[in-house]
Amino acid sequence: MEQDIIITNKRLVTPRAAAFAGILFSILFLTSIVLVRISVPASPLDAGNWLTTNSRSVSLGLNLLPFAGIAFLWFIGVVRDRLGEHEDRFFSTVFLGSGLLFLAMLFTSAAVAGGIISVYGSAPGELVASGVYTFGRTVTYGIVNVYAMKMAGVFMMSTSTVSLRTGIIPRWMAFLGFACALFLLLSLNFFEWAPLVFPIWILMISVYILWANLKNSQSEQATATRS
Repeated sequence: MEQDIIITNKRLVTPRAAAFAGILFSILFLTSIVLVRISVPASPLDAGNWLTTNSRSVSLGLNLLPFAGIAFLWFIGVVRDRLGEHEDRFFSTVFLGSGLLFLAMLFTSAAVAGGIISVYGSAPGELVASGVYTFGRTVTYGIVNVYAMKMAGVFMMSTSTVSLRTGIIPRWMAFLGFACALFLLLSLNFFEWAPLVFPIWILMISVYILWANLKNSQSEQATATRS
């Protein structure tokens, strides 16, 4: 009996840690978005004046993204862990694929933006005059706002669909996920702060999963004690 309790406790540690990782992703990604949005003009055709005044805050935001990405991978793991044997191959493929594509495009855009800042530090005049800045800025804007956030919307829709079928999160969270996903897919170019929707929704799910895991852990420990 004691050995069974130890094994059960070990199995409960991973979802708990992953739920914390989802919260960590949300905080890091929110911070990164805010730092970039308040430092860089919304238009991808700006003159690049922010490179002189706000490059440090943008660099800080970009340096947070790798850690946010690692935490996001752990969050994907906890969702799959909660699905368990109820995992559907079709929706799980869409769920996993959209999540990985989101991370890949996010990292690519961060690398391009970081390269722009580095080149500007060594040859500021040549960067803007050569047109490299405009090209890099436009590519970064397109990857993040057109492609990465669209994949985030697909990730939310697939997660919400699986959640409705399995009940891993409350139904109202799943329906909210559908609404937020449609917002990202259809209205992103009209709202500068639209990307904030994604990490906020992930934060809600992570907090719920953490609370549910703690509640289940307390119930199982109480049951084991009575046994």
